[in-house]
Amino acid sequence: MIRTLFLLEYASNAPLRAQIQAATTKIEAYNLFSQWIFFGGDSLIKSRNPVEYENRIKYKDLIANAIMLHNVVDMTNVLHEMSREGFAVTTEVVATSSPYMTEHIKRFGEYFIDTSSIPPPLQPDKLFLLEEIQVERRNG
Repeated sequence: MIRTLFLLEYASNAPLRAQIQAATTKIEAYNLFSQWIFFGGDSLIKSRNPVEYENRIKYKDLIANAIMLHNVVDMTNVLHEMSREGFAVTTEVVATSSPYMTEHIKRFGEYFIDTSSIPPPLQPDKLFLLEEIQVERRNG
């Protein structure tokens, strides 16, 4: 009965369908991103050891989170630069970006981690979107 009521609500409620579709799309994008990271052995964990299985999943998620953080920092810096150069940074512009980018990652490359340099803060100045500026002008 609960499933039937939900299906009836889903069929008759366009905003609900759009919300569910958007969430599903985000989940699928993460799954594709995660599969791209976990490329060894056709993305299969062949061990039957539950501890090994759990560790591999945790390591994959750790790498995924590190890449997403790197992507978000880079995207935020680009949006700040665009804003400083006079480009209109709108909600729509920000909404088209995704932390699941992989084009710049060399899966088989060599990486050097410079532990002597300190990265800049991860929380830059607030990014003022064009909509926020327009609201401030109307109110102030």
